[in-house]
Amino acid sequence: MLNQEEYSELLYTEDELLLQVKAAVTAEGMPQVSVEPGYGRLLTMLVKLSGASRVLEIGALGGYSGICLCRGMEQPGGKLVSLELKAEYAALARRNLELAGYGSAVDYRIGPAIDSLAALETAGERFDFFFIDADKENYPNYLEYAIKLANPGAVIAGDNIFLRGRTLNTDRNGPAIQAMRHFNEQIASDQRLISTLLPAYDGLALAVVK
Repeated sequence: MLNQEEYSELLYTEDELLLQVKAAVTAEGMPQVSVEPGYGRLLTMLVKLSGASRVLEIGALGGYSGICLCRGMEQPGGKLVSLELKAEYAALARRNLELAGYGSAVDYRIGPAIDSLAALETAGERFDFFFIDADKENYPNYLEYAIKLANPGAVIAGDNIFLRGRTLNTDRNGPAIQAMRHFNEQIASDQRLISTLLPAYDGLALAVVK
């Protein structure tokens, strides 16, 4: 019997462009951790619904989520700032965004995301939408920076909040697991946010900055 995610994916025609991105990620020997298709579609919807013109992505990988985010931007001159630790990952993401027609809309910042976030704060940058999908141990720090860099009403999305079930397993307490639990608790309780957690796939945290 199909599970809920399998059933929902059968209702949609496979996205050829995004399939090409995933194939390129595989060909480059990069980890297969692109955002799930259902959540990719959700990111496009949320960017569109929020009217975001300034989007910050933490973790580019091969450009899958970047394309989904750019597809939602309708404002002329919309910009995606994408933070990526590895130059080779950012290079592949850039090529894929160019193929998708969004090359001029993306600004890649290479290096530790914490350093890039600090530089963005110093420069007074502000954003309307945030997508967090990078090293899990820094998720609480990324959330705090997102709140600092947010325009009022900005949307924050954080992927993989269940860590393939490890977040829910009380016998597992590694650094990434503890950081993710803290991130989830922070999203749920921070008075600066309106939030919810979506349980499909590997979990997605959503919040709006008041």
